[in-house]
Amino acid sequence: MPTNGLHQVLKIQFGLVNDTDRYLTAESFGFKVNASAPSLKRKQMWVLEPDPGEGTAVLFRSSHLGRYLSAEEDGRVACEAERPGRDCRFLVLPQPDGRWVLQSEPHGRFFGGTEDQLSCFATAITPAELWTVHLAIHPQAHLLSVSRRRYAHLCPQEDEIAADSNTPWGVDALVTLIFQNRQYCLKSCDSRYLRSDGRLVWEPEARARYTLEFKAGKLAFKDCDGHYLAPVGPAGTLRAGRNTRPGKDELFDLEESHPQVVLVAANHRYVSVRQGVNVSANQDEELDHETFLMQIDQETKKCTFYSSTGGYWTLVTHGGIQATATQVSENTMFEMEWRGRRVALKASNGRYVCMKKNGQLAAISDFVGEDEEFTLKLINRPILVLRGLDGFVCHRRGSNQLDTNRSVYDVFHLSFSDGAYQIRGAGKRDGAGEQREVGAGESGGCAQPRSGSEPPVKPSLPHPRPRRRVLAHRQPRQRVQRRRARRGLPVRVPGARPPGHPGPERQVPAWRRLGAAARGRGRAGWGCALGILSAARLSPIKPCL
Repeated sequence: MPTNGLHQVLKIQFGLVNDTDRYLTAESFGFKVNASAPSLKRKQMWVLEPDPGEGTAVLFRSSHLGRYLSAEEDGRVACEAERPGRDCRFLVLPQPDGRWVLQSEPHGRFFGGTEDQLSCFATAITPAELWTVHLAIHPQAHLLSVSRRRYAHLCPQEDEIAADSNTPWGVDALVTLIFQNRQYCLKSCDSRYLRSDGRLVWEPEARARYTLEFKAGKLAFKDCDGHYLAPVGPAGTLRAGRNTRPGKDELFDLEESHPQVVLVAANHRYVSVRQGVNVSANQDEELDHETFLMQIDQETKKCTFYSSTGGYWTLVTHGGIQATATQVSENTMFEMEWRGRRVALKASNGRYVCMKKNGQLAAISDFVGEDEEFTLKLINRPILVLRGLDGFVCHRRGSNQLDTNRSVYDVFHLSFSDGAYQIRGAGKRDGAGEQREVGAGESGGCAQPRSGSEPPVKPSLPHPRPRRRVLAHRQPRQRVQRRRARRGLPVRVPGARPPGHPGPERQVPAWRRLGAAARGRGRAGWGCALGILSAARLSPIKPCL
């Protein structure tokens, strides 16, 4: 079942990219490490852990092996330690360009190299010892200030991002991390970037890019001048302060951003908890009381609905639905059934949630009708980052297809219309200046972008069989035929005959001709056929004088 509450701090996983754009990889065979992977996969993910003892050292644990990176005194590195030891302690030295230098704390040497030639024996910092941090988590999350315990959200009136919200409610609380030029940008829900002076701009300029730093499992954002992002003033406006070292005010947590939805019933009114604990469809406007946070259980695929008043939807006596539960239980789980562009909700009693005459919701229906169908609208994803089992969705360079196994991602725009959604590429335009949309294609599971002015099309049929390649020994004959066609001469097709042509005489093997002659003459026929009969049977032979 989903965990209770909203505060689920993301476990920060990341990849380390060297100077040749290759990721640090922990192999299962021999627990060796190399830097030869071109993309971020399961073997390239690492988790940063603080040292159990007091100090500034950290530990690097492989996400898929569960073992720790270690460096011996002679410079050999491996990822085979099940428990952190003395050789597993590293110091992270951030560089002005945002990259990291990893130094072995007990030996004082620097870790670096290329491909399978990795070592921790360098005494000076060269480009081979510089590593770029690439986060492996989903980039859309909520940003929580550690010192103020408030969430960052967009303030359209003041044109800024402020950390003064008690709960991350609504679309304004969504923050998207954009990885660009080895640094990160903070993108608001209206597709603007946060600059270090607190202003929002439309382009990711140099002052809108930050370097990530980790401290005690928290994040800090360092700007190009060496100052750190922090909430400033009574309103908690996010901008770079004066500190050149991250303290408690400069630390942030990333929390998972669950989908937030609104439901519209058959009476064209929003489902709300504005009037009290009863869940009813009786409101004409879409505000916080009409917004519900939806959590999906990965095992049962059932979902819960959390209201802004602090309670889960739960099934009560006589089939009523109220937002009063504080813990996730069986009665708070609902099974969602898609019926075209509408959804139906089945409660734990096996009955469907329907709208009664007074607008209240109750799970008392055995069949799905008009009163049991709702329109579900996702409100906190105006910009969308798609991630599958194999990686992120990204536009393939030089093609109209989308890859689903990339370590980098594209940001799409999501629009809603009567229960259906349209996904558009963000800022990607074709030669005619029209935006590109994403449609469902059949070419190897890749999505096909299409022009924004065209209506949605049905999935196309499978591609026809490719033309058979012409063999090399047939190409000269075809060139001769094309040359005769250009001159107006008749083209002779090999093997073709005019109508009525008897065709070439069939060639009969010699042994078959002999057999046919013998069958007409009985036993003596074989001798005649072979030329061994008596002279009386043969014609006289005239001598040649």
